[in-house]
Amino acid sequence: MKATLLIDPCARRFSKAFVAALVCVAGVVVLGAAGPVRAQDPLLRFGGAIPVEVQSLYDRGLANLASTQNADGSWACAEGVGPGVTGICVMALMASGEDPNFGRYAANIRRGVRAMVESQDEKTGYLPSSMYHHGFAMLALAEAYGAVDEGMLWEGKKAPRTISQCLDRAIRCAATAQKKSRLGAWRYSPDSTDADTSVAGAVLMGLMAARNAGMDVPDETVQLAMEYLRRSTSPDGSVAYSGGFAGMGGSMNLTAISVLLGAVTKTKDSDAYKASLGRLTENLEHRENYHPEYFAYYAAQALFQGDFAAWEKWNGAKIRELQGSQNADGSFVSSGYQTGMALLALALNYRYLPVYER
Repeated sequence: MKATLLIDPCARRFSKAFVAALVCVAGVVVLGAAGPVRAQDPLLRFGGAIPVEVQSLYDRGLANLASTQNADGSWACAEGVGPGVTGICVMALMASGEDPNFGRYAANIRRGVRAMVESQDEKTGYLPSSMYHHGFAMLALAEAYGAVDEGMLWEGKKAPRTISQCLDRAIRCAATAQKKSRLGAWRYSPDSTDADTSVAGAVLMGLMAARNAGMDVPDETVQLAMEYLRRSTSPDGSVAYSGGFAGMGGSMNLTAISVLLGAVTKTKDSDAYKASLGRLTENLEHRENYHPEYFAYYAAQALFQGDFAAWEKWNGAKIRELQGSQNADGSFVSSGYQTGMALLALALNYRYLPVYER
């Protein structure tokens, strides 16, 4: 991967009733569980008591994110700053139920949302400086839409555009960029003519979150990208990084992305989905040496959506792992990006954000 990319891979809290209402307002699709009984289980959908270990990890991590936010509202990763990194940190701040309007981190959330909106190219809708950033920022803005009070967002300043206007432009930018690709997906630049499954996953998750928030996302855009992913998936569940041809399996990151996208696009009956889920659940002890926090972020969501029992086992091991790796200042590794991703790997213990609904 290129070094300039994002990756390559006592607070007032929301009540459960408020979150349920938010999910309905946002138009979230509640995906089917492994069986008809579990699909209706409120404990599965909303979760139960939060383990004290998770709460401790999260509280310390959020305090670190609040203390490391830049003056302009952004956060950094090793390669610099960008709206995608900021979006990851904003989602981490919101994912445990922190009130984005009146909670202890409301000001941090608002600054982060403003930074993402202000970064957008007004003409093209691009959220720079790569389609990774574009996808993750679109995802975060979709999660903030309907939860963040826009009357408070700009603190008396004139808003350059609303969150919905920002999302609409970002959706159109993604659709336009896809048409330039001979493979029907996305790569680093909105002008790229090829594609890879990692970038495609980030953009497609942003589009699906925007659709769930009530935005108009063309069916053709989603279907074309999912066809690219299907072509990239081998019978054994491994997923090619680029080229659009199965048989050149990439990292386990890509398998996790394939599983998650199969769930959120409601294509669980496909052979590609079943193969990828099987590969993932058969390798629950897998650890990525390169960007492990990226893998954990996707694996948590993929397993939760695909095999709840497997997620419970994986989640217990991940909690223990993160207990041993969190720094004294509450961070993970060395950047806001890595801390945000580590916290989001735990966020399914809370299940507050629409993206974490099952």
